[in-house]
Amino acid sequence: MARATGEFSITSWDEETYQQIEGGGKLTRASVTGTFTGGVTGTGDFQWLMCYRPDGSARFVGLQRIQGSIDDCDGSVVFESIGDFDGTRAVGDWSVLADAGTGALAGLRGQGGFDAPIGSTAAYHLDYRVD
Repeated sequence: MARATGEFSITSWDEETYQQIEGGGKLTRASVTGTFTGGVTGTGDFQWLMCYRPDGSARFVGLQRIQGSIDDCDGSVVFESIGDFDGTRAVGDWSVLADAGTGALAGLRGQGGFDAPIGSTAAYHLDYRVD
């Protein structure tokens, strides 16, 4: 397996509450775009569902489609993500959604993760292979 590392920055974030939870929590949906540099370069479109707890922390799940290149292979790829937000940073795990890629990334397989402090760029890593 190869490893890609780098950073991504959020370029837009549109989050809507779709249900309030008794006791102070809420369920939200966020549409997000970002830019990737490093081993993964290009742009990403994300959809995340979040469950906020009364203390402001949250659990999130989502799909992320990245269009660009991974170590000189061009195309697009979709990641499933799951993670936690503690009120100041989001930490999550990614896995490549099999058979959802295009171009030279159609056969991409792998997993990784990210660490995203609020108001800063996020660091990511991806361990992968192309079948």
